[in-house]
Amino acid sequence: MSTYEILVSHGGFAEGLGDTLKMFVGERDDILCIGLKNGEDVASFGERFKKLTQSIHEDDEIIVLGDLIGGSPLTTAVNCLVEKGLLEKTVVLGGMNLAMALTTALSKDNGVENAKGNILHEAGEAIREFVVKDNEEDDI
Repeated sequence: MSTYEILVSHGGFAEGLGDTLKMFVGERDDILCIGLKNGEDVASFGERFKKLTQSIHEDDEIIVLGDLIGGSPLTTAVNCLVEKGLLEKTVVLGGMNLAMALTTALSKDNGVENAKGNILHEAGEAIREFVVKDNEEDDI
């Protein structure tokens, strides 16, 4: 059994995020990335998704990270996983960011249900305002 991470997006976001992820975790066969190209129809995207995931089997687990819940790329990917009988062992999360992708890569082998909590926690922690403090205020 293997556990896969699949990044799905509109445009090149998934591929770009996947490229950045390699800086942290190296080249990995268990991390797959695909984006719906500008002007591409969902049928063509679905065929590319099926080809990308052809090595995934029924006993494998999957964590899918998508850019937008309800978007065509994510819904098409989920439909393809349903057709292949893989949805039962799949966790699907939206709002993909680097913190989510990195946490997924580092924790997915502990099981998708265990990883899900870590991923959602880290994604939320990554979203906050960066405030630069003025050091002169400390001198008063």
